[in-house]
Amino acid sequence: MKYFHTIVVGSGAAGLAAALRLKSMGVNDIAILTEGLNRSTSINTGSDKQTYYKLSLYGNEADSPGLLAETMFAGGSMHGDLALVEAALSDRCFQNLVNLNVPFPRDRFGQFIGYKTDHDPRRRATSCGPYTSREMCRALIKAVQQSGIEIIEHLLVTDLIIVDDNRCAGVVARHEISGKVSSYYSNNTVFAVGGPGALYKSSVYPAVHNGAIGVALKAGATAQSLPESQYGLASTKFRWNVSGTYMQVLPRFVSTNEDGNDPREFLYDAFANAGEAESLTFLKGYQWPFDVKKSDTGSSQIDLLVYQETCCKNRRVFLDFRTNPAKLDFNALSAEAAEYLRKSEALFGTPIERLQKMNPGAIELYDDHKIDLYSEMLEIEVCAQHNNGGLAGNHWYESLNIKHLFPIGEVNGSHGVCRPGGSALNAGQVGAFRAAEYIANVYDKPTLKLKKAKKAGKLLTQSAKALLKGTGDWRADRLELQSRMSKTGSHYRNLPEVRTACEEAKQLYLKIAATGYPANAGNRGLNNLQLALAHWVYLSAIIFQIESGAGSRGSALALVDGKVDPENPAFREQVLESTLAGDKIIHQWVPRRALPDTEDGWFENIWRDFRNGTIYAAL
Repeated sequence: MKYFHTIVVGSGAAGLAAALRLKSMGVNDIAILTEGLNRSTSINTGSDKQTYYKLSLYGNEADSPGLLAETMFAGGSMHGDLALVEAALSDRCFQNLVNLNVPFPRDRFGQFIGYKTDHDPRRRATSCGPYTSREMCRALIKAVQQSGIEIIEHLLVTDLIIVDDNRCAGVVARHEISGKVSSYYSNNTVFAVGGPGALYKSSVYPAVHNGAIGVALKAGATAQSLPESQYGLASTKFRWNVSGTYMQVLPRFVSTNEDGNDPREFLYDAFANAGEAESLTFLKGYQWPFDVKKSDTGSSQIDLLVYQETCCKNRRVFLDFRTNPAKLDFNALSAEAAEYLRKSEALFGTPIERLQKMNPGAIELYDDHKIDLYSEMLEIEVCAQHNNGGLAGNHWYESLNIKHLFPIGEVNGSHGVCRPGGSALNAGQVGAFRAAEYIANVYDKPTLKLKKAKKAGKLLTQSAKALLKGTGDWRADRLELQSRMSKTGSHYRNLPEVRTACEEAKQLYLKIAATGYPANAGNRGLNNLQLALAHWVYLSAIIFQIESGAGSRGSALALVDGKVDPENPAFREQVLESTLAGDKIIHQWVPRRALPDTEDGWFENIWRDFRNGTIYAAL
């Protein structure tokens, strides 16, 4: 038996920050449980210019936590208290990373320059290059190691230990190398396992990241906004968003059969003229995520055309930077595209020559992963990139219905329908700080009844061991659920198909639970069980959302009776909650919590509440 005051599950940027913050606040008996320090999404992912979103800190542009919260709240289906918390702590968490020597750019006066990002009117975004989150992780890992916090690697968490008063008492985990299944008991559990990375076949999540939201769903934790995800074009051989300059240089879109033969440029079939096709390609650089508002006449038409080739026609799609599109005419481009290329001195040559001129690092990035854009085409698909939904938490990031469980990072569903680009990195750091502060000030004294916890842990340990005494084929099951999710539960959602897929997903989960896998499936087999459960719950939530009449919104196009279902904006004032109860999934719409009114704050009163600890009381 191993007991800790607080366990942190996961070693991405959010989990590492939580452990470090707990240590700094005097909580010393901590352990980080992880599959590996090098296996999180945070340390393995990026984009053309990976963004960190925060309060504006440059020049004389007016900004405040209230204004920033309004911007995040405007995306819809986001709780107002979470928007304000993520705004209020954005500067504090950003400066913490700066103090850990994450190289965010600043001018000679010490100001941190910013730029505008998606869904944002101010220059609040910043970046230290394509690997911003990796830089964050490296700095946090160094600090954690220097602090002496215990790190236990090669562990796959299979279950949350829940005692009868609906509190989390730790986790059950299997060691990847030894195969030993053990219980780790704790007064508090910080759950920082990232997004549902292995849920989709077409995915830009790192291949080493699986996600584990199904572990919490199995334990009965309430989730929210599960249907709200973000999808976009990405390469598949090396998983990377093809945003920014990759689109602005106007590559050739080529479709082939499954063997790589029968190449053809398919975009021209869908547009009135070549100039429109190339201009919309250019816009994908700015408008990378699939957006239903741009799916009829805008740049997201390209995502749908790629989806049609790959998922409906079983063909493959490539970007070719070696040769210009067959009908490219610089004079036929939109004024915006032509001006951008002119100012970039790139109105010449081939796509690869333009890319070399505008962003040579974009070529080097693929070269580092043994992909030569000068000599080969780049295979792409419409890929899952981020889940705006996840587990539901309060404004201290504690689970709504399981005490002492703190979901943070992408597994916490704090975002709504759409969010400013880069706000996910901020949300993870804010959640880490909030959870640590609450634990250190409210849950600092151990209250866990170990006898009950040990009894529950023993049963779960036996169950995990029993699952690896079966006969199933984990590879076939993984491919089945991933293919089904990408076809029916991503950006294109045809209601009859989703209904059929949901029932198939449920049956797959029940089959895995009943038959299990051979011992050599190891952690991959155990991971399949929680993925299959998440697959079922996500599809069920999507059906409920469509049948409720929310319509097409964010990064998901909903079809009812073969026609695009328009959005009902009234649902942006509500949040969809989902809870697994026995063999049923319960969904309900709840009014979203309003933005708190802080205009009348009075220093002496707030100082008193802070001194007395009243700030930790429930709202």
